[in-house]
Amino acid sequence: MSAVPVAERNQDATIYVGGLDERVNESILWELFVQAGPVVNVHQPKDRVTINHQGYGFVEFLTEEDADYAIKIMNMIKLYGKPIRVNKASAHQKNLDVGANLFIGNLDPEVDEKLLYDTFSAFGVILQTPKIMRDPDSGNSKGYAFINFANFDGSDTALEAMNGQYLCNRPITVSYAFKKDSKGERHGSAAERLLAAQNPLSHSDKPHTLFADQPQFAPAPPVPPPVNPFPIASWLPYGALGGLPLPPGLPGLPPPPPPFAMQMPRPPLAPTPTGGAPFRPPPPPPPNRPPPPPPPMMQ
Repeated sequence: MSAVPVAERNQDATIYVGGLDERVNESILWELFVQAGPVVNVHQPKDRVTINHQGYGFVEFLTEEDADYAIKIMNMIKLYGKPIRVNKASAHQKNLDVGANLFIGNLDPEVDEKLLYDTFSAFGVILQTPKIMRDPDSGNSKGYAFINFANFDGSDTALEAMNGQYLCNRPITVSYAFKKDSKGERHGSAAERLLAAQNPLSHSDKPHTLFADQPQFAPAPPVPPPVNPFPIASWLPYGALGGLPLPPGLPGLPPPPPPFAMQMPRPPLAPTPTGGAPFRPPPPPPPNRPPPPPPPMMQ
């Protein structure tokens, strides 16, 4: 687990792990991330004076697919009670704060950093772990937090969609945060947006789609109609289908017969072979005829 020079490290298969507790060491990181795939190297930069790590580290995997899988399943899990931030090491070096910072207010005490991340990462790339302001003594939430997006497209969408929505049965307020060392000026100004539009790094990342239904690729081709391997015409020699009439216009059906008015008149009844009159059914009984008497009782 010795440090590998950055030039020799496979950057595409290396992830950045931030927000680490002071008790986390390289052995713990190795044991944690080896569950996602084969680990090649683990490195935590340390302070030269205190010899303590600086709250982040790098984990190199054998393949890029293993690194991507580790990002999906390990990001924002809690280690010693603190959510860790996991992303590509190269992306971490490119991240730049453009001012797309949101203030989230009226938070329920049950809302934690992972819930905020899972909720707001659907609107765009979040650069850092959502920062919930907590009491230094008790560690309880003060009811508000800050989220830093990579661009204003994500922050604008989150502001429009989430302001006034319920999170843990409490409506939250979403607005742009106030700038530091400024008198009432908020982020999201026209000057910040102009600078962000000119910065190519703010357009390089893609929204977080881990919890989406499916990736936003090209629409799928239309599904062709099912092909009936047994045409209806092949059933006709065997009789009607359960006595149900067939709808007209189905492929394979013979043309429907002409209406009754257009059919040829029926020929008259022919005489019987014995030369007598044609057979006629007996007339129906009159409606007021009394019923026949019951049969006699047997003695």
